[in-house]
Amino acid sequence: MLHMFAFSSCAVIVRHWFEIDLTDASMEHGARVEVRELASQPHRGSESAAQLITADRPLWRADLFDRLSDKPGTFAVAHYHPSFSDDEPSGRTWDPALTADPWSWLGDRIANLGASGSDEQWAIGAADALDVPRYADQIVAAARSLGPDRCSSAAQCFQLTQDVRDTVRLMIEYLERPDELDVAWVRPWTDAR
Repeated sequence: MLHMFAFSSCAVIVRHWFEIDLTDASMEHGARVEVRELASQPHRGSESAAQLITADRPLWRADLFDRLSDKPGTFAVAHYHPSFSDDEPSGRTWDPALTADPWSWLGDRIANLGASGSDEQWAIGAADALDVPRYADQIVAAARSLGPDRCSSAAQCFQLTQDVRDTVRLMIEYLERPDELDVAWVRPWTDAR
């Protein structure tokens, strides 16, 4: 499941995400928030025809995550990616303010999206730089509804992330220490057809 807030030239996508650390097989989950560029598409059909909307190029990502082994709500592995190279995110960036109060941190980032003087200048249109901040509270509410404390079992986590089961399978394939993996927890993703 994901929520998408589409604007003129960008979209903010909010979803629940499940991730396996490739080094030690620890597992993380929580709300993932991405800002993506809306790719311009040629008009198709009549003036009344449905048009293609593509939220393609990633610009920024925040992962408001807990480790499954931690008490829900600690956000010990909450981080963000301030930029992307093509489709690949920059390394994880840690911010003590993000861990301390992830929802306020996210609201502040969205409210200042594209603001002059911001440390993160996302390439979005001027109209979106004005419009997106007006929806900061709704975006944060959507993220909270998909936060790590809202998911308490493998079945529930899978229900929210079943559309990326192939990605989870790739994580399992690339594990450096597959013997460390909690095979029972990931069974919904590995058994799904």
